[in-house]
This record gives sequence, C-alpha cells and structure tokens, in this order.
Amino acid sequence: MRFSGIAALLFSSFVYAQTDYPELPADFLRTTSPNTPLPQGFPWGAKTASNTNPYSNVIRAYDFTIKREKKAPDGYLKNVLVINGQFPGPLIEANWGDTIQVTVHNQITAPDEGVALHWHGILQKQSQWMDGVPGVNQCPIPPGGSFTYSFIADLYGTSWYHSHYSAQYAGGLIGPMIIHGPTHVSYDIDKGPIMLTDHFHRDYLSIVADVVGTDISKIAPLSDSNLIQGRNNFNCSDVAAGDTTKCSNNAGITNFRFSPGKVHRLRLINAGSEGVQKFSIDGHNLSVIANDFVPIVPYTTQVVTLGIGQRTDVLVTGIPGATGSYAMRSSIAGGGCSLASHPDAIAIVYYNHAAVALGTPNTTAWPAFTASVTGQCANDLLTETVPFFPITPDPAPPITQDIDIGFGQNASGNWLWTMNKSSFRANYNQPILLLSNLGNNSYPDSPQWNVYNFGSNSSIRIHITNPGFAAHPIHLHGHNMFVENVGTGTWDGTVVNPSNPQRRDVQILPVGGFLVLQITADNPGAWPLHCHIAWHVSGGLYVTVVERPDDIAKLQIPSIIAQTCRDWATFTGKEVVNQIDSGL
Repeated sequence: MRFSGIAALLFSSFVYAQTDYPELPADFLRTTSPNTPLPQGFPWGAKTASNTNPYSNVIRAYDFTIKREKKAPDGYLKNVLVINGQFPGPLIEANWGDTIQVTVHNQITAPDEGVALHWHGILQKQSQWMDGVPGVNQCPIPPGGSFTYSFIADLYGTSWYHSHYSAQYAGGLIGPMIIHGPTHVSYDIDKGPIMLTDHFHRDYLSIVADVVGTDISKIAPLSDSNLIQGRNNFNCSDVAAGDTTKCSNNAGITNFRFSPGKVHRLRLINAGSEGVQKFSIDGHNLSVIANDFVPIVPYTTQVVTLGIGQRTDVLVTGIPGATGSYAMRSSIAGGGCSLASHPDAIAIVYYNHAAVALGTPNTTAWPAFTASVTGQCANDLLTETVPFFPITPDPAPPITQDIDIGFGQNASGNWLWTMNKSSFRANYNQPILLLSNLGNNSYPDSPQWNVYNFGSNSSIRIHITNPGFAAHPIHLHGHNMFVENVGTGTWDGTVVNPSNPQRRDVQILPVGGFLVLQITADNPGAWPLHCHIAWHVSGGLYVTVVERPDDIAKLQIPSIIAQTCRDWATFTGKEVVNQIDSGL
C-alpha cells in the first residue's frame, strides 16, 4: 500500500502526511527484541479460541505523544489530533497472549484537554482498570501528564484504539491494533489494517456544542468527506461560501497492490464518527472470515457493512493474469441510514505499477454494492454470521434487563439521548469502578450515572428497543456479547442459532427495531454499554453494566490509577473543565 505518487509530487509542500501501514506477516509477529517464543511452533502453542488463553511474558511496548496539528487528509487543512505526528495513529501489533504496554503523553493544547485511550474489544479480564474510559475506569490523563496502559492481548484478530474522552476520536485520535492468532482459513498475503473513516472539516468541539445544543436543526451534522486509510480527494469548489481555509484538490488516494492468483487478507475497520460504511472492490468477491474479534464460518459477498467500531476481515483472491487496476470503494450508507454530504471514498487496487499512473480506475461497482448503499442499514443476517468456534449461552439467563432508547430535551432545552429516560453524564473525578472497588455501590441513586448493578447473576440478557429515527451501533466493553436476535418491529422471544449465536462487540440496532444481547458474567467490572456514534454517546446514550460487585471489591487496583486521579484533581483545581457533553 502506498500514497499516489503523482499527488505526492504535485503537493509535497502541503501537510497531508497520512499513515501507510505495512503488509503484515501471514502467520504471526516475529521479533528478536523482545524475543518471540514458539512453543509447539507458534507463540500461542496449540491453543485456539475454543480453549484457554495463552500468556507469553512478551511485552510489546509503545510510546505515544498526542498533540494537535494541522493536516489535510482530503486536501482541506484543519486541526487534527495526532499520535507521534501520524494520522491515523501508529499500528499496534502483538501476538495473542502478549502484554501490550502503551505510555501516553498528553501534549494537547489550544485548548488543553484531558485524554484517555480505549483498547476496543480487549476483555481486560486481569486489568479492568485499563479499559480507558474516563469517569468509569480511570480519571483522565491531565494536560502535560503521562500514563502507561498495560494489558494482555486476550483476544486475536483485528481491532483499533481510540480516545474515549468526549468526541476526541472524531478529531483523529484513532489507530489500528492487530493481534496475531491461530488461522482457521489459509491465505497468502496480509495487507494489514484498512481504516475507513467519515471526516468532518469542522472541529469536533464545535460539533459537540451543536449536537447537545438547543437548536434541533444542528443536532445531526453531515460529514464532509470519507476516507480510506486517512485519504481521499475533496473537491475544493464545494467548500462553503466565505470559508477561506486552505484547500487543495487532488490530495491523493491510497493504493493497494494485489498479486494475481494470490489470496489477500484485508482487515477492515470502521473508525469513523457517525457513518455506516459499505465496502466493496469492483470485480472481486469478498470472503468474510471474522467479525470483530470472532472468527466465523466463511461466506462470500460483494459488499461488507460496518457500523462505527465494527471490524470485518475478508479474503480476496487476485484475478489470475490481471495487470490493470480496480476501484476499492467505501461509501457512507444513504437512504436515511447515515448523514454525509460527500459519502464516497475511493482507493486503487492494482496489479502492476503502470496501472496506477492511469489514475482512478473506470471500473463498475457491483450491483449488490449499489443496492446496499441505498437500501440496507443493518449488518448481514445472523444466520450468515456463524462463529467458527461454537459457544452456547445460558438458555435461561436469571435476569433480563429491558432498555428503551429515547431522544428529547432536558429542562434547559438541550437535546439529549436517553436509555430508559435517563441521559448519562460522567464525573471525571470519581470513576465508577474505583468507587465500587471501595465498596461504594450507592451511585445508582444518581440517575445521570446510568448504572445497572447486576449483582452476582451468572448471566445477563439485555433487550434494547429503538423506536426512534436513527440506527445505533451498540458496543459493550469487557465482553464478546452473544447477539441472540436483532431486527425491526418487536422481538418475538426467539434466539437465532441458539447453540452458537453470533458473538461480537458491536452490533447495529436498526431504526424501529430491537437488539437482544447476552453475556456470561465472567468478568467483574464496570463495563460501558453505549451507542458508538460519537455524537450520540456525547448526548448521553450510555449505561454502565456493573458486573459482580462483590468481586470488584476484591480487585487489586494499582496505585497509579489513584495517582492519576490525584493528578487530574490538581489540574481541575486550577482550571475549569468545559464538559459540555456526557464526557465520553
């Protein structure tokens, strides 16, 4: 994969500087420092997702400095949050069972902001305090401060990391995270992560002010562009009248080289803010092999649907004898599904370098892709997405919690999202997990914290209804949830594929529909359950699932967590934090 050479020559003085991720090893990460042990020939030995996790004692260490810088991902120059100068952020790579350590330095200025990074999909079974949600698992890292996250790569496959402080990830604070593990389908070439992101030219702080404001006409902003690997070409003639921001046409798009006859693994990640992505490659079928961190029985399609936070791994066979190029497409779903003024992103799949010089391929999109973009605001059917390693949930969970999503104005006239008529607002200075660890579980009496204490129940079913006007990608931390049923209308009580239902950590809840999820309560902690649309969680569409509080009280939380809270308290004792949204 590389940046279009023509654009780089023409506009080398402009601040594009997006990230190119390398091809990855087709089996596992081999390093000499640290040394990669290979028991039985693999870092994880003979283990698979159907049995106990491995632990390697290998530490994969990263150092992140977060700043605000000006970049032009699509040609329009704007402030972006970057990690080590990169947008999107650096690749985190590990083997299943390794320990990942990331030291974060908060150098965000103009304005100063706290920060906290979430490691999406990681279970954190031995490090519940490292989940990275401010006001829930930790206090924010204050401006000028540093903090080291340390956690085990306890699942394998494709994921990402992002800020969970307000809507910072909408400002660019994102990056891919790849954990190598056993393969259940063979392939030749791993093309690595492919980041799909809607893109807003306005600063995220001003967008948040609108979406939780009092003007109903501003609560649903349209994205300005769509990016593949942090790039796309924006037509600068479409800049709003009077906007004098520097903008250059032909910013450049990303290229991916394919080999004829070879099988390529593509790791698709929707790391955007609002838009459901529809991904396809002209002339090439896609074999879906994993959803989120869950390997599945492969099936063939021509379009993949990804809500915010979702990942899908696909295998693509290079066309035998091919020498030309084909369009790789990712479009933000229309038909009322998502909101975009320029929904289409293009990259180039090519078989020889001469084809790249011809520019964007004039190939034809699959009819199935075109139809899906305009007519499907949902993930593929649960009957198609069958986990490769079967797990059967408790057929009679001892508790079922009903949650109804709502939207309306509060007493001050601000528009907010609610779950069971309550809108969440974090208290950055009093994380829920830390309070529970001290034996304080009285905070459910504070409605704005939206805490659901499920006690010592062995399994938990949650039935969410969505009578409103927007679809919601629902994400649960700390678990691969069983997706027992999803659809429009009213749940009829049935479970799809009850002996082995789909498992994943994000599922699209359709308009006018329902989602039934279930978890085995094997991970004591305070786990966020929320919509992954940045503007919706900013508006309070969130609850905390408190799981086994008696065991939370036994957790040995490291002293650095309390120290970070003291550091944050020192900062907030001198500066007033302008928390205009939920804080997440």
